[in-house]
This record gives sequence, structure tokens and C-alpha cells, in this order.
Amino acid sequence: MLDCIFCKIINKEIPSSIVYEDEKVIAFKDINPQAPIHLLIVPKKHIPSLLEIEEKDSYLLTEIIKIIKELAKANNIDDKGFRVVVNTGDEGGQTVHHLHFHLLGGRFMTWPPG
Repeated sequence: MLDCIFCKIINKEIPSSIVYEDEKVIAFKDINPQAPIHLLIVPKKHIPSLLEIEEKDSYLLTEIIKIIKELAKANNIDDKGFRVVVNTGDEGGQTVHHLHFHLLGGRFMTWPPG
């Protein structure tokens, strides 16, 4: 998608602090972190939201969960705990309409979040 900021990051048109990348998924530091560890895990395929995942794309969810586990361990938040967030739609707080997962950790998470 031409105007999608995450597609531009995936295509290396916009610099980012990439912490993981393979042929299907990219992960990078959030530019507006809400916790000491705040990473975005993004499928390289442009999928506008959680509601747009098709059955043929379900393998991406397995890959993303695997990567979240690896990143939690690499950032030493696997033992203490962390939060994974998927905002969906405008009222759900989704500001970039490209499916992405927030991995947050390194501080105590309160509830409700906002």
C-alpha cells in the first residue's frame, strides 16, 4: 500500500530500529514507547486489521506468536511478564491500518489500560 507507514518501513523507505526480520515478519522499536520495552511486530504482507486476516494467512499468527516469545526472552521480560496488544479500528486505538502487535514490558502494567 503506497501510503502505509509500515509498508514503507518494510520496504526500507523509512528508517526504523529493526530488532527482528525474516521473509514474513518485521519487528522494530515503537517511536512513541509506552513502556521501557515497546516493540511492534508486523507481518510484511499488508493486512489492514485483525478483522481482515483470511484463513490462508493464519500461519502468520503462529509465526508472530513465536517471534513475540523470542523477543520477550531476548529483552528479559519473559519471566516478569509483558503485554501484547492488537488495536483494531479507530475506536480500538488503531492509528496505522496495517496489522501489528505491540509487545510491551519492563514495567508493571496496570488495568484498565486506557
